[in-house]
Amino acid sequence: MPADALFTPFSFKGLTLKNRVVMAPMTRSFSPGGVPTAEVAAYYRRRAEGEVGLIISEGTGVRRPASLNDPNIPRFHGETELAAWKTVVDEVHKGGGLMAPQLWHVGAVRSRNPDWSPPGAYDSPSGYSSPGKQFGEPMSEEEVADAIAAFADAARDAKALGYDAVELHGAHGYLIDQFFWDGTNLREDAFGGPHLPGRARFAAEILKAVRAAVGPDYPVIIRLSQWKQQDFTAKLAKTPAEMEAWLVPLAEAGADAFHCSQRRFWEPEFEGSDLNFAGWAKKLTGKVSITVGSVGLSGEFVASYGGEASTPASLDELLRRLDRGDFDLVAVGRALLQDPQWVVKIRQDRRDELMNYDASALRTLA
Repeated sequence: MPADALFTPFSFKGLTLKNRVVMAPMTRSFSPGGVPTAEVAAYYRRRAEGEVGLIISEGTGVRRPASLNDPNIPRFHGETELAAWKTVVDEVHKGGGLMAPQLWHVGAVRSRNPDWSPPGAYDSPSGYSSPGKQFGEPMSEEEVADAIAAFADAARDAKALGYDAVELHGAHGYLIDQFFWDGTNLREDAFGGPHLPGRARFAAEILKAVRAAVGPDYPVIIRLSQWKQQDFTAKLAKTPAEMEAWLVPLAEAGADAFHCSQRRFWEPEFEGSDLNFAGWAKKLTGKVSITVGSVGLSGEFVASYGGEASTPASLDELLRRLDRGDFDLVAVGRALLQDPQWVVKIRQDRRDELMNYDASALRTLA
């Protein structure tokens, strides 16, 4: 099936993308001490030169002591760190690309390095890393307020550095998502409660603070997921009505686009419709939506961390849904991690040159 739908320009909030392909955020851990290197900048520039429409960076930590669980994941605060991120965005722009940093707080997720601990207590809504699993103490109201301010400060810095948009990581069982999830948010204050819209207040307050920091005309994206790394079967919104009650307040708080993470983009979100998560997000909110999940590859990305390889897969179903208007943009992860020329090869119909994905790509900056 021709890939023409992927290569039409797209504009939102004053930002014009040359095509519909977004580079998905992928943790790389190649920033010693939290500072991106020249090699990191070159890695992103190669994707810009490879015609990616919008690059979203790997997750980068906001200003909280335990926002990250790995010393080699980059931070988005501090003079040295921000100077390095300035180099990254300048290189992307020189390569003809656009870029957004993904602002991240891992919450109650243990260190990936058994010999290292973050310089402070882990943050979480109720002191749980997963349902029934105690891990630390609940955040105080002051700590919640400081975390909200940390996201806003990072977004303000992103705009000042010349980034074209900003994304908040609200998915996959990390801090913002831990507030969404009833299994990890047992709070009885204004940031908790039995209903999803109440538990979503933390995200909404972050969005309001970010919007105030960057102004009305700067694109703000939030990445969301139903599934959690702690539980692939978790589902925050079990019906379209529940999803509407979750997403509409986030849109009203300042989200311009919803980046809707699924392990497999083609899986329907609710019975009775083949719409996926991104399709429902666009239908219910009218906002821009980005689909993601095993685009262009045979295997899903969680299994890839266990060493599973993947082969190139048909884009026909993706293109059918994009052409139908289900979603606006398509995020590509592992295929672009493996091959910075993936977009060019698709555009030029050089599909016989597409590369298999091998987990060894996680150990390099190709």
